[in-house]
Amino acid sequence: MNPSSLRSRRTLPLLALAMSVVAATTFMSQDASAQADDDFPKVLSPALESKTFEGEVNIKVGYKYLISLPEDFGKDPAKKWPLVVFLHGAGERGDDLRRLQKHGPPKLVANGKKIPAIVVSPQVPAGDVWNPYGVKALTDSVVASHPVDMDRIYLTGISMGGFGTWDTVFAYPDFFAAAVPICGGAGVKSVMAQKIKNLPIWVFHGAKDPVVEPGNSQRIYNSLSKLGAPVKLTMYPNLQHDSWTVTYDSQEMWDWLFQQKRGVVAK
Repeated sequence: MNPSSLRSRRTLPLLALAMSVVAATTFMSQDASAQADDDFPKVLSPALESKTFEGEVNIKVGYKYLISLPEDFGKDPAKKWPLVVFLHGAGERGDDLRRLQKHGPPKLVANGKKIPAIVVSPQVPAGDVWNPYGVKALTDSVVASHPVDMDRIYLTGISMGGFGTWDTVFAYPDFFAAAVPICGGAGVKSVMAQKIKNLPIWVFHGAKDPVVEPGNSQRIYNSLSKLGAPVKLTMYPNLQHDSWTVTYDSQEMWDWLFQQKRGVVAK
């Protein structure tokens, strides 16, 4: 798609944000424990390409990102959409956005799944880890240029992105409607569980994970449970590190997620 055609698209606000968002075209996806990258998708269907765009928000951490629009986006100009923010694992770091399509929501979208939400997937530069302030700044830039329902902003991530999910909700406990951290952990922040005791969280981990200790998820779950927080834990008894594929393939998880609204806990 050439630059002139991009100017005519509904995503033009990406080019004129106060935070200087630079957009390009095309949609591109990978895992928490670095894996071979030889099988990146090389060609996208026109339908997917017409709904998904690359961008970069120029903040100190400078995250590039992918943003995917729901099927009916734009049909009702007054409609506000849920927003799902996905944080990848360590293996997807770099400056090649195609890495992001190997796992999680970007992979589902690339394979044709219709997610009824705006999905934004930032990418951490090589050698970096997730910065919760950068995640929030990127989210704010998307909110500024898209019709987002501010009471239905969700955060999820895998492995390094699972840790990033915990770090970000601790930094902004009242911003998100719900969180789904997968095979991550909150570390020492478990002692600060009180701070996020009102946030609906569904934690997932493989009980045989050799990369990230399952106890990381168990400890923060225990801390939140003692406070009566709206937290759930699914510990897959036979899974190792990849506990995200089955989780994101679960319609039950998506149904639970989209039921959550900021300030209102849905069972």
